[in-house]
Amino acid sequence: MIDLLVAGGGPAGLATAIHAARSGLDVVVAEPRRGPVDKACGEGVMPGGVRALATLGITVEGRPFRGIRYLDGQMEAEAHFRDGTGLGLRRTALHEALARRAAELGVPVLPLRVDGRTLRQDRGSVTAAGITARYLAAADGLHSPIRRSLGLDLPPGTGGRRYGLRRHFAVAPWSDCVEVHWSANAEAYVTPVGPGLVGVAVLTADRAPYEAQLARFPRLAARLPAAAATATRGAGPLRQRVRTPVSGRTLLVGDAAGYIDALTGEGISTALAAAAHLVRCVRDDRPEDYGEAWRRASRRHRALTGALLWARGRPGLAPRIVPAAARFPALFTAAVNQLA
Repeated sequence: MIDLLVAGGGPAGLATAIHAARSGLDVVVAEPRRGPVDKACGEGVMPGGVRALATLGITVEGRPFRGIRYLDGQMEAEAHFRDGTGLGLRRTALHEALARRAAELGVPVLPLRVDGRTLRQDRGSVTAAGITARYLAAADGLHSPIRRSLGLDLPPGTGGRRYGLRRHFAVAPWSDCVEVHWSANAEAYVTPVGPGLVGVAVLTADRAPYEAQLARFPRLAARLPAAAATATRGAGPLRQRVRTPVSGRTLLVGDAAGYIDALTGEGISTALAAAAHLVRCVRDDRPEDYGEAWRRASRRHRALTGALLWARGRPGLAPRIVPAAARFPALFTAAVNQLA
């Protein structure tokens, strides 16, 4: 029997496996897809996430950025990080770097799919995909089948469903910040990911093709080539409410543990922090501590993202977000650095 089976070989799952191997645990990753796995993602890692990757011994090439810039028509607000820089990089590059580090540590990645319907756990072990382990880390994504099979999903709650769409454009980055362009019904995130490439991710509650979404941002669209460098990738609905991130000997990590929105771009950093807490709880044989540890690790992200999303959903407040950030730059900078 191994110590930890990780279901899912994306960034959250691989980070969990790396932490486990560094802690001396016997760990196996079950991932049926051939890597590197791409997904719709803003592709910006905040400074805290960059530091977390460094502690895992991971170096990855990307495009540093020094802050966040909000734009709404001709109104702009910019906030810089006080401690370090963020990193814009292709999701596939991040996956490859994590996979290399896991391989260096001797972590087996097996082409297996963990089916939540056949998952069995008792007081001493979990069995899934033909493997028995002391614990299971469910890192199987936003719409986690394992989470659903354990009855941990909650209704989405109030508010409309939001979706993300992403493409890349072959153009030199024009800013050393991640730009967030605001329109009445959507946001567009521009992340520099290479010397001649930017990613443009759109978040919206409206179901429409990417071209129609981008047309809502004429100032941004004018900077981009007519043809995209990559096809559209989509994700959603984004909001996933979870009763608890732990059930018996199964612990949820990454997007599987619950998700509010990509509005503040903290998904990777939060997943990396939660992975470290999960492994500590497994190492100490105290899975009951993980729920509170996860809540502490994600508290600021959940509070700030929830508050911004709440304001975004109110017609009287939404148009004032960027003007307020411009009028109160110290407050905007403080909020950005809380997330950073």
